[in-house]
Amino acid sequence: MDNSKIKRYTVTAALPYTNGPVHIGHLAGVYLPADTYVRYLRSNKRDVKFVCGSDENGVPITLKAKKEGVSPQEVVDKYHKIIGDSFKEFGISFDIYHRTSSLMHHQTASDFFETLYEKGVFTEEVTEQYYDEKAQTFLADRYITGTCPKCGNESAYGDQCESCGSTLNATDLINPKSTLSGEPPVRKETKNWFLPLDQYEDQLRAYIDSHKEWKPNVFGQCQSWLNAGLQPRAMTRDLDWGIKVPLKDANGKVLYVWFDAPIGYISATKELFEYARLDVWNPKSEEYYINQKELEKGNWEDYWKSDETKLVHFIGKDNIVFHCIIFPAMLMAHGGYTLADNVPANEFLNLEGQKISTSKNWAVWLNEYLEEFKDKQDVLRYVLTATAPETKDNDFTWKDFQARNNNELVAVFGNFVNRVVVLTHKYFGGKVPMLMNVTPEDQQVIDELAAYPARISASIENYRFREALAEVMNVARLGNKYLADTEPWKVIKTDEDRVRTILNISLQIAASLEILIEPFLPFTADKLMKMFNYGGYLWEDAGKMNLLARGHQLNEPVLLFEKIEDETVQAQIDKLNRSKADNEAGAAVATVAPAKENIQFEQFSALDIRVATIVAAEKVAKTKKLLKLTLDTGLDERTVVSGIAEYYQPEDIIGRQVSVVVNLAPREIKGILSQGMILMSENADGSLAFVAPVVTHKAGSVIR
Repeated sequence: MDNSKIKRYTVTAALPYTNGPVHIGHLAGVYLPADTYVRYLRSNKRDVKFVCGSDENGVPITLKAKKEGVSPQEVVDKYHKIIGDSFKEFGISFDIYHRTSSLMHHQTASDFFETLYEKGVFTEEVTEQYYDEKAQTFLADRYITGTCPKCGNESAYGDQCESCGSTLNATDLINPKSTLSGEPPVRKETKNWFLPLDQYEDQLRAYIDSHKEWKPNVFGQCQSWLNAGLQPRAMTRDLDWGIKVPLKDANGKVLYVWFDAPIGYISATKELFEYARLDVWNPKSEEYYINQKELEKGNWEDYWKSDETKLVHFIGKDNIVFHCIIFPAMLMAHGGYTLADNVPANEFLNLEGQKISTSKNWAVWLNEYLEEFKDKQDVLRYVLTATAPETKDNDFTWKDFQARNNNELVAVFGNFVNRVVVLTHKYFGGKVPMLMNVTPEDQQVIDELAAYPARISASIENYRFREALAEVMNVARLGNKYLADTEPWKVIKTDEDRVRTILNISLQIAASLEILIEPFLPFTADKLMKMFNYGGYLWEDAGKMNLLARGHQLNEPVLLFEKIEDETVQAQIDKLNRSKADNEAGAAVATVAPAKENIQFEQFSALDIRVATIVAAEKVAKTKKLLKLTLDTGLDERTVVSGIAEYYQPEDIIGRQVSVVVNLAPREIKGILSQGMILMSENADGSLAFVAPVVTHKAGSVIR
């Protein structure tokens, strides 16, 4: 989008499900980059609205309610407050954080659906959907698990495989089962309303092709979907929790969560301007909090229906399809809405080398961090930005957290600011000294400082926040090096005027740091403003040499950061290890899976199970779990794809004997024809092991 045409920005952050607190994966993937971008825009005097809210209508809500033995409403009320309070305390500067249970959202989503319905966009289809006969209910996507047809992951959900990232329909799953009863579901006819994505394929392709500047992971995933051919997708579900479908013949049906959730961005913006129009603010309400400094009267449509508005969605990579394919198709079908100019989705953040798991409590929860690391919001903001998974999955470790705090924030940033303020108080009573004669060395530093703001801006404008933060830290390093090279503590004995110049330049660097660091570390920027005894400047002032006037009185120095000791991080590591031990103990005492229904002997004897020897093995490209195995079955050499890469290295299993079903119909997995299935045993902790003869048998031996 031509920046000269931009008059305003609408920035959205993915609506978090209110089925649990926010963890560091959410922060690194979505909320920190979004907040950094918005703070930068505000510092540049851009008109921006930053909207978000709790997603309270998804199936994860009902699953959590069932697990906790409470109503869905109790779940959303509990976690909406926890999430909202955590965001505020962490400094995420939403203009409004609303909730999809609000009257405004229900009305907005219903109106949107009715508009599409009246325009004849939807197709009404009677399809066979999964039904749990034991629970007597149709099953939403997340109530069904099974084997992913694309990567072989046996724990895929009915709407998405979290292993390979593929978006699925529940009927695509192999060996599906209900999460409510554990039973295989049956198919039962039901009517729903479908959005014919295939009819918008050309428009969507043109839209995506016009944004080749998007991140490769975003652009590539969109192209993959388009190239595979789009299919109609149901926009309604058979559920009793959510926004009711506003049609007479739709009893027992609600809007699909991925239909109503992105509309939540629109309803939040409408809510924001409704509050402004009515000049209403209820400080006792826990439903909304608004950055009142940004509150102004206006028209919400300017932020959603104008060619002069830049719309940016911050999301995680698992939401790319919904924001780049389904939501744009909805907006195209409705008409009149602005499409996103960018969707800078991040990859996933792991924790101590393992995937973050909320169910296993393998996470660093924001609300707990804020309690255990009081007034250290910016330390976590710094580390998560410095290690953000912008182009690939990355890993958070507590040792790295400690090292970055001690070696970068304390030793570089904090050290520079503290030295220059302490020296100014020591030599000149805390008053900014006059700039005297400027040497060529001084001028070089001044010129370097002046070049940084534009470089940092370019990185932020292109959503490279790690790079931008590294450049801000280089400004602090510039200041440290300048002090080390000029040694004012020595020069003061012979040339006080020279020290005046050194400290003046150093203070201007420190003042620029306050401006440049604010989008990343707002609490630190606030401390700097108080220390410098001024109201702060805007981005356009960064790099200038007149930010602190001669004779301006500084306040007493305070330490911006403090060292984090070994025992502090060890306590966090121990906490994670306790979670791991609890999970293992729980798995060990878990009840054995119940026996399946009886089968006839003839059914079993139809299986041809043989001993086979692995003669070759290799990992399947672009997957984490799959190995391609070449087996000597005694009958032939054949290829079998197996999801065992997390438990066996290819080089370690050559020559191993396994049990394989040799008369299973071949199936294509990730482009490889798999000709059989290896039998594995699954331990209580989920680990897999070969089912194999205890002594070597000839390949092809029959297992009876």
